[in-house]
Amino acid sequence: MDEESRRKIIHIDLDAFFASVEQRDNPELRGKPVLVGGKPEERGVVAAASYEARRFGVHSAMPMKTAVRLCRDAVIVPNRISHYRHVSEQIREIFRKYTDLVEPIALDECFLDVTQNKRGMPYATEVAKSIKAQIRTELSLTASAGVAPNKFLAKMASDMDKPDGLFVIKPHGIEVFLENLPVQKIWGVGPVTEKRLHEMGIETIGQLREISLERLIREFGKVGGDFYHFARGVDDRPVHPREERKSISRETTFATDLFSTEKMKAQLRQLSEDVAQCLQAEGLRGRRFTLKVRYPNLTIQTRSQTLPAASADKEAIFSTAVDLLQKTEAEQFGVRLLGVGVSHWDEENPLQLRLFE
Repeated sequence: MDEESRRKIIHIDLDAFFASVEQRDNPELRGKPVLVGGKPEERGVVAAASYEARRFGVHSAMPMKTAVRLCRDAVIVPNRISHYRHVSEQIREIFRKYTDLVEPIALDECFLDVTQNKRGMPYATEVAKSIKAQIRTELSLTASAGVAPNKFLAKMASDMDKPDGLFVIKPHGIEVFLENLPVQKIWGVGPVTEKRLHEMGIETIGQLREISLERLIREFGKVGGDFYHFARGVDDRPVHPREERKSISRETTFATDLFSTEKMKAQLRQLSEDVAQCLQAEGLRGRRFTLKVRYPNLTIQTRSQTLPAASADKEAIFSTAVDLLQKTEAEQFGVRLLGVGVSHWDEENPLQLRLFE
């Protein structure tokens, strides 16, 4: 491709977003190891950890009890998700000053296509620098940016020089950049897939590039085709300004394990009502209902059922969740967490559902 036809993609990742917001809002927390999340005695989980806390091996999704054991001087701050959403929207408003092609993938992450940007800036690197400077000046936060010809590479780049980093992958440098990176850096390669790849003798992306497309699809199915292309730095996915929500779910972790079926049902009713309320607010109806159970030994089990007609009714969600609960070992082993989710939307336009409600 010539220079004019190449896409210019930026991935912006706010550094330790929740924790950084807390340190910004409360100067007494600056320079201290901050953990955002629930209380250790209530089985809280780390939602975010400042870089001061990460030096002790603390990371998000870790049980707060473990995090406090690793970092004894940690300051625990309650999760203020509505405030983080507000700050996230302020950041996206900055992005929209440069391009309308903004695809959020989390509160603290977005893809931007700046091939044709509103500022008329010829180089994506300059756009990224300008955005980072504006976030720092206007919101007193730092962000890391990755610049590349596609989304896959841009996301990898943003993780190369954190915090407050800027890493650029140019088209002629793609192969060299990927060659010696560990294979688990590829999107979709989790612990199980990583183990299988290692068993195949594949440790790096360069080694993965030597495997044929046919074998990867045979070993991993459809995602094997993605691995084949990613290993070559190929990703044709466009930046979608508005990504449709795939599912709506709610879950809760209990301070003490539940062994009573009636208590489990009471929790399922509340979760079902929360999901139904969210569905109705967004004008969505789903056909596939899912129950998530985490047992005291931390094993996770899910059960799903597809209904003949889509619904957003709380009683339908609750009764299905109860039916699915009976297909688990919850009564035998007790539960530490319960979750309820709805997906597979009705084919009708969600906006039409809102208009006619």
